[in-house]
Amino acid sequence: LLMEKYQNAVSPDLMSLFVSPPPPAQEASLTNGAPVETPSPASTSSLFNRLQLDDDPEADVRDPYTETAETRDLFVTVDDPKKHVSTMETYITYRVSTKTSRVEFDLPEYCVRRRYQDFDWLRMKLEDSQPTHLIPPLPEKFVMKGVVDRFSEEFVETRMKALDKFLKRVADHPVLSFNPHLNAFLTAKDLNKRQGLALLTKVGESVKHVAGGYKLRPRPAEFCAMGEYLDTFNQKLGTIDRIAQRILKEQSEYLTELREYGTVYSSWAASEEELRRPLEGVGGCVATCCGALDDLGDGMSQDFLPVLREYVLYVESMKNVLRKRDQSQAEYEGRLEAAILRKQEDRTPMPAEVEKCQDKVECFNADLKADWERWQSNKRQDFKLLLTGMADKNIRHYEKCQAAWESLLTVLQDKQAEDKTHETN
Repeated sequence: LLMEKYQNAVSPDLMSLFVSPPPPAQEASLTNGAPVETPSPASTSSLFNRLQLDDDPEADVRDPYTETAETRDLFVTVDDPKKHVSTMETYITYRVSTKTSRVEFDLPEYCVRRRYQDFDWLRMKLEDSQPTHLIPPLPEKFVMKGVVDRFSEEFVETRMKALDKFLKRVADHPVLSFNPHLNAFLTAKDLNKRQGLALLTKVGESVKHVAGGYKLRPRPAEFCAMGEYLDTFNQKLGTIDRIAQRILKEQSEYLTELREYGTVYSSWAASEEELRRPLEGVGGCVATCCGALDDLGDGMSQDFLPVLREYVLYVESMKNVLRKRDQSQAEYEGRLEAAILRKQEDRTPMPAEVEKCQDKVECFNADLKADWERWQSNKRQDFKLLLTGMADKNIRHYEKCQAAWESLLTVLQDKQAEDKTHETN
């Protein structure tokens, strides 16, 4: 009887956890988190379909957060890195510029300087205050000592681009952009980083207390599909990253040898007067190929690899939100099951804390679905730009090499004609 009374207040899907067994598991793979039936595991050729890199006319329709430039009212930019040296530490700050027409800002424009730990503070505050939303990742703080110079121009430039992308993603989000911690980050001269406690820690402890010893029911199919997609996507990204790193290392070694190779021809030309022009031509071609290869390597290390790494971190962020959703579901199910098992009189209303937990789960589900669609839309755009950019860089590399060697053919043909003229005379 008690279960019949609760059926009017609890969604059928959630009540089915207690009145009927879960449906049998089915093999499924993902296309942007939607479960579809596939007869076999994903192959290499199907990766591009999984990433949805092709033009999708319905992509913008499905994205609940699609905005045009005309509707945006908050613009942020991270640039102008500066090195600061003191007796205690050396660090880099970045200029954060803001333009807005929102009423919660006192001025239309702001310009402040922030260091990496300030961005890290902002992200932690967003995670604490917006636990149901996907928070964009930051570039990793630590680098291997002796491998990467964190004060080098290349490293600072790469980090600045990543911080700029992080802040733009937050500012374009329809919920995160209104967070008061973001307002403080963009406007305050000095951030008060000590205020507030780790809300998420408290929530986590509450869930452990309520759902301790309770075995979580299976995730709904759509969230299981998200988890499977993230695992597959992360695996593919890891493989691509490892191969790209190896290619970059081999290119660097080849470039070193190629430069020595060109130098030999240039020095040889000094002792061979009759062959001077052809030998100098070969040396010049090799030098041109070295420059083209150097540019290609820079593009891979500064543009290609950072995007791969960003999405590896994005996967971890999304998995973290899924775990929080599971904790919220566990809390609700634990409270609901405890209420059902208690012997209560007829007409006893559902405990308020159960309804509150149910609302929390539904809110979590709605926010996660919306952020998932937004993330998929951003991913499609990012990987289109990434792969087309990589293709363009490779085309330019080979065009430069081809043009250099074709110019050498002209030199060799002129030399051959000149030699025939001398023989005739």
